[in-house]
Amino acid sequence: MMIYWILLGLAIATEIIGTLSMKWSSVNDSNLGYIFMLGMITLSYILLSFSIKRIALGVAYAMWEGIGILFITLFSVLLFDESVSLLKITGLTTLVVGIVLIKSGTTTRTKRDDKAKRGGDHAVV
Repeated sequence: MMIYWILLGLAIATEIIGTLSMKWSSVNDSNLGYIFMLGMITLSYILLSFSIKRIALGVAYAMWEGIGILFITLFSVLLFDESVSLLKITGLTTLVVGIVLIKSGTTTRTKRDDKAKRGGDHAVV
């Protein structure tokens, strides 16, 4: 199960890198960043698709998008001198609280639970 969380973490990291390279490319008039962004975003979606084999889609997507937005905003302020306001901070705080609520409100089902609901390994007539 831990490997799926690692895959999700890598999906988040590649999304952040890809999005930041898009901004870098627009600031530096370089098309290389756009090509790099395309590769990173593609890899991010591939890693996300593998992670949802064992992580609930709502949880994985909320974390992928939410943590991505949080770090993209942070790095945009640090690297590209973008502004930060109280409203932006409030929005990011709300986002983090939402991710925590989604994660804590999601239960995982095991294969054993699924079999028990279907009547075990017996054929259903």
